[in-house]
Amino acid sequence: MRFITRVTISNETGNLLCRDKDFGKKLETILGDVRPEHVYFCVENGKRTLYAVVNVEGAHELPRVAEPFWLGLRADVEFTPAMTREDFTKATTHIEAAARKYNWW
Repeated sequence: MRFITRVTISNETGNLLCRDKDFGKKLETILGDVRPEHVYFCVENGKRTLYAVVNVEGAHELPRVAEPFWLGLRADVEFTPAMTREDFTKATTHIEAAARKYNWW
């Protein structure tokens, strides 16, 4: 199951982390443990934000992804389920069935 994970670091914590000479190594350790498929860094709502695309076998793995960010960066973490193009292709039969069944309008 694939998730887009948004990691938001408060400005106060981010400022402290930027002053830490080992911050780059610490972040690489976290990313090595989380094993994202892709990572993007940006500013969102004025805060340092990281988007990571992670693939997990089940919900039991969400703490493996979230805890390093919570504990290591004091960050807020949000998960949004996502589909690849292949997943969406497989889902079309379910979408079409729902459209037929719930075509109430």
